[in-house]
Amino acid sequence: MAKHKHEEHENHERWLVSYADFITLLFAFFVVMYSVSSVNEGKYRTVSDSIKAALNPISTPPASSMAFTLGQQRPTLMTQNLPGNKEVAIRKMRELVKNMKANSQFDFMHLQEKLNGDIVITIPDQVLFNSGEAAVRPEALPFLQGLSQAMIELNRQVRVEGHTDNVPIHTALFPSNWELSATRAVIVVRVLSELYSVPAEHLAALGYADSRPLTENLTLEQRAKNRRVEVVILEHAPVRPEQQDNAVADDATGSSETPQISAAPAPPSTR
Repeated sequence: MAKHKHEEHENHERWLVSYADFITLLFAFFVVMYSVSSVNEGKYRTVSDSIKAALNPISTPPASSMAFTLGQQRPTLMTQNLPGNKEVAIRKMRELVKNMKANSQFDFMHLQEKLNGDIVITIPDQVLFNSGEAAVRPEALPFLQGLSQAMIELNRQVRVEGHTDNVPIHTALFPSNWELSATRAVIVVRVLSELYSVPAEHLAALGYADSRPLTENLTLEQRAKNRRVEVVILEHAPVRPEQQDNAVADDATGSSETPQISAAPAPPSTR
């Protein structure tokens, strides 16, 4: 009797192997895409947070991106222990102002030494910024770099003041001239500190809007003079609030003590 041959069982589920390989490759593809997108998002958030910090409390994205990234690769301060040679540092700043003045053709850009020892550098706004913006122009960076080196040599307190004319501004970034002047001063301070290593504890930023004009705001030339940034290098460090509090406390302590009263000698008796 002939033996029946067993028919080979055909595997109808072999497609699952190819399907599983396809799903694995697809999963790997999406993992790679997600990782790449995460890196780009991180870089974007870094730049975004840096700009938002400068424009705080304004949360609207800036109209123009900055030509450099602040706070990422701060250079090492190489001249920490330089002697404060005032004459050499002032000569360097005068040369910087003279060269920048010749290139920008602004006659009212100047350096002034006051009687109290303060040094005031008046910089027209067009030297540092485009109209209505607070991003430092790339052409101004060499000037600020040279200025920062002289500041480090002087080792003094520096106050950066932003000023505008009386023409109102009302944009998403700058609702008024107060925001514009203050933001410009902050950006200059951050450039000096984060790009060129001027000690942050030596710097302060103030925005005055149009409250302290140099001249009237009747003509284009007069308004151009009032739109400026003034870098004030102080001869004497300002008194900090805690020092004032200590001085007041010392005065109060001294006044609360019982005064020593000496009695006058009695006149001699005539009897």
